[in-house]
Amino acid sequence: MPEYSLQQALNLALRHACEDDDRVLLFGEDVGRLGGVFRVTDGLQAKFGEERVFDTPLAESAIMGMAVGLAMAGWRPVPEIQFDGFSYPAIDQIVNQVARLHYRSRGTMPMPITLRLPSFGGIRAPEHHGESLEALFAHVPGLKVVSPSSPSEGYHLLRQAIADPDPVIFMEPKSRYWHKASFEPTDATDPVGTSRVVRPGKHATLVAWGAMVSRCLQVAELAAEDGVELEVLDLRWLKPIDTDGLAASVSRTRRAVVVHEAPLTAGLGAEVATLITERCFGELKAPVQRVTGFDVPYPSGDLEDEYLPSIDRILTGVQTTLEYRRG
Repeated sequence: MPEYSLQQALNLALRHACEDDDRVLLFGEDVGRLGGVFRVTDGLQAKFGEERVFDTPLAESAIMGMAVGLAMAGWRPVPEIQFDGFSYPAIDQIVNQVARLHYRSRGTMPMPITLRLPSFGGIRAPEHHGESLEALFAHVPGLKVVSPSSPSEGYHLLRQAIADPDPVIFMEPKSRYWHKASFEPTDATDPVGTSRVVRPGKHATLVAWGAMVSRCLQVAELAAEDGVELEVLDLRWLKPIDTDGLAASVSRTRRAVVVHEAPLTAGLGAEVATLITERCFGELKAPVQRVTGFDVPYPSGDLEDEYLPSIDRILTGVQTTLEYRRG
């Protein structure tokens, strides 16, 4: 079975999407000749030509405005905004046009746009290069949001996103671009909006997405040394959220810890915790815990380890839920 890094898996998914559908267009800052900052589009312009894989000016609002016009004309645009923090100038287009035109046109104007967005922290980059914007995008009606945690997930979820008739925000965890794993690139079988259990357990469920899935697996390995069996649930789709899969996991373990890189207040973990409480209130043995980033702007690289959820902080969250006793 072939081995791919996440970067290579995403490149392969884009290659196959372009081969399968002549309407797929790839564009953004440096995605053509350079192959992208992280080389995710490396070699694709040479294969498919400058009309289908092309560079744009450094203007994020123009990139998304172009994507809207192309979608209206029948294309399937896959724009890239170079870094998560650079997407703010394009919020107007994303919220007021990409997310709404299908609804506003009574279904006559679909927006099959997949926005590739290198996201989250972990690479010690400068300011505006480590944002976690999933809650912002998930809050907008009309958008779907997804984040892969592994090369296999990167390939299959990106193929699903590009094929989807709705606009999808595809959040790629930058710190996992070079992680390698073996998998067979085949057609996805899981429906859009499904989570997956990546490690079964019985004492508590760790819910995560993107790079935090790997960190939660490390936590589960350490906890197992003390006889604590943690289930790790990769949420994958952050909108729509797999409420049934989430409830099924927590109903088995009866405890939950949600882990994400974004700040605590109004983060997506709050929505996840509420869904768990609504569906599993009678079965929960403890309140849902959240282990997250802090309510501060994302710090410089030398403070990044203090900001991101660490193994120790997640273990503390696990200990808190396991030791909870009702009064």
